[in-house]
Amino acid sequence: MLWFYLFLIVFFNGFEAGGYQASLYSIGQVYDLSVTGMGLFASVELFASMLAPLLLGSLADRSHKLRFLLIILGIQILFAFSLFASNVEIVFIIGIFFLGLTTSALQFISIAALMEAYPVSGKRKIGFMTSMYALGAFVAPLVVDRLMSLEIGWRAVFLALTIGSVISFAGIFTFRDHKPEESTHDEHTDSVNGRFMIGKVLLLCVVMCIYVGFENGFAFFVDTMFTKVLNSSGGKFAISLFWVVMIPSRVLVGLFARHAKKILVAAITAIPLITWLITLMTDAKVVIALIIPLGFACGAIYPGVLSTLIPFSGNKKATATAMITTSTGIGGVIFTALTGFLADRIGFKGAILSLSAFFILSLISVLTLSKTSGE
Repeated sequence: MLWFYLFLIVFFNGFEAGGYQASLYSIGQVYDLSVTGMGLFASVELFASMLAPLLLGSLADRSHKLRFLLIILGIQILFAFSLFASNVEIVFIIGIFFLGLTTSALQFISIAALMEAYPVSGKRKIGFMTSMYALGAFVAPLVVDRLMSLEIGWRAVFLALTIGSVISFAGIFTFRDHKPEESTHDEHTDSVNGRFMIGKVLLLCVVMCIYVGFENGFAFFVDTMFTKVLNSSGGKFAISLFWVVMIPSRVLVGLFARHAKKILVAAITAIPLITWLITLMTDAKVVIALIIPLGFACGAIYPGVLSTLIPFSGNKKATATAMITTSTGIGGVIFTALTGFLADRIGFKGAILSLSAFFILSLISVLTLSKTSGE
């Protein structure tokens, strides 16, 4: 049952991400923020998520990962509850910063722990694990939308995260001495003692940096775009739809992990094309329809990168996943702030289209990786 609690950690990480994205417009009203200010507010958490792997990645490889998770969960519980209980702006900023640190650390350490605990079925489980993040991000905007008329409003996101972290803590504590799954030489699995290939890991970092930058830039501002540009109240539903279609996408990538790099090429090509179509539309219903294939393509990136990463990570899986997580933080910080900046100057559609243009660098990275892998 260890995998269940690792999945639960990732689910509530996704819940927090989707909830914060869906709440950003309301948070901006509470603290009287401009669109640029909203982008900077979003970037506080993303900046922290970039720092956590840099500070903790190597340490996690040298530590007992499950016990390390318990420490991080304890810190997350403290700051998640403070965000729920306080309405002071400085408390929010400090709390969201530390929430970024803890969710980031929990994400990459949980993935590394899964790889080590399940060397045979790990690739398949990664597809399901990353779909839990999408499931959480899908559920959260619906919860926020339902509770927005009540006094608790968007603070429910942080209360739910507190409760989820407490449950996860209890589960990880119970299974902290879990023995790894036994592997056989007949299985097509990756040796734990393999060589760490930093060049190939860095190429995958480029892919994740650009993808997460686009994902955050799109998801944080899609509600505002629907409200101000499309004159529609469907923004929160659009965020949920964007995330929910990632679930089957990520499961399928897990099932077809051996074709991960080909799937990456297809997804990376599709995302900017669909984004371009979205920017041409003025009907909110058509935009919502186009978000379905966009979310499906986006969903393939994360598990595709992680499945491709495993044979290159050797016995430094926490370090490799930390590098990936750092790149997601860098992309999140830069592109989310950039989206707010561009949206104030060229409009939301122009800003999102500009973000999608960076996928050409992702495509070059994957094609280079395939070439150096002898494919």
